[in-house]
Amino acid sequence: MKIAFFGTSAFACPALRAIHESIGIELVVTQPDRPAGRHAELRPSPVKCMALELGLPLFQPKSINQPESLERLRACTPDAIVVASYGQLLKEPVFSLPPLGTVNIHASLLPAYRGAAPVHWAIINGETVTGISTFFIERGLDTGDLLMLEALNIREDETTCELEGRLADLGARVILQTLRGLGDGTLQATPQPDDGVSHAPSLTREDGHIDWTRPAHAIHDLVRGTQPWPGAWTELDGQRIKIHATRKTGLASGAIQPGEIGVPETNRLFVGSGDELLEILELQRECKPRTSGPDFLHGLHGSTRFT
Repeated sequence: MKIAFFGTSAFACPALRAIHESIGIELVVTQPDRPAGRHAELRPSPVKCMALELGLPLFQPKSINQPESLERLRACTPDAIVVASYGQLLKEPVFSLPPLGTVNIHASLLPAYRGAAPVHWAIINGETVTGISTFFIERGLDTGDLLMLEALNIREDETTCELEGRLADLGARVILQTLRGLGDGTLQATPQPDDGVSHAPSLTREDGHIDWTRPAHAIHDLVRGTQPWPGAWTELDGQRIKIHATRKTGLASGAIQPGEIGVPETNRLFVGSGDELLEILELQRECKPRTSGPDFLHGLHGSTRFT
C-alpha cells in the first residue's frame, strides 16, 4: 500500500513514524516554514523535522489544492492519503484522488467536537472521555463516514498538552488498524449519527478570560483546556495575569466574593468563585516570569480582587 501523509503539528508525528515503520510512506506533505519567535525566524513544522529525520520525501505547498500540487500528488500514485492536524482544507480533487480514500485522524469521538480544537474544548467543557476517530474526508467539516473509534479517559487534572500527547499515540495505533482494514477489505465505513453533534472551533484570546462567578470546577477546566494558547487569564489593577495552574479545594467560598483573594494567613492563594475557593498554584504577570501562588501573595500590593 502506497501512502501520502499530510500533517503539520506534533500531534501528527507518532502516526507518521508508525506508518513509516509498518507500511511505508511515499510522500510527506506539510505546511511551509512559518516565522516564529521574537525575531520572526522561519521554523519548520514538527512533521517536517520528523520527515527529514526519517529520510522521507517532503512537499511544502502554500496550497495543496493548486494544480501543481495535485500533479505532485498524482506522481507518487498513493493508494490512500492520511491526514493528521495538517491545517489546510482539502478540496475534492485532492481527497478523491487515492482509490482507497483520504482518511483523517481526529482527536474526538465523532460526531462530538467537530472542528480545529477538539481537545481544548473537551477539557474546557469538563468531559471525562474523549478518543480518536478515523473517517473519510468529504466536503463537510469532519462529517465524513466513520471508519474506527477508540475511547480514552481524560484524567482529572490533565492539560491539553498532556492529553494531546496521549491521543497522538492512540491515533498512531488506530490509523494502522484502519489502513490494514482498508487494505484487506475488512473495514467498512458507516455514516456519522445525527445525534451528539457538537463543534470545537479555534480558540480566541477572549476564550481564556476567567469569569470568577462560574463554579470552581469550570474555572479549573478552563485553565487546563486553554493551555498552551490562549491561556486562562484575569486582570488585577488593570494588568493582565495569566493563570497557569489551579487546584480545586472543596472549600465553600462563604463570604469571599467571586474573584476576591481570601484567607491570606494560610500562605496559599485562594480565590473565590461561584461556589468554592479555588487555589491558584502558578500564575504570571505581564512581562514577568511565572511565580507560585504563595510568592505572588507575598508581593501583592493594592487590589485583592481579580476581574
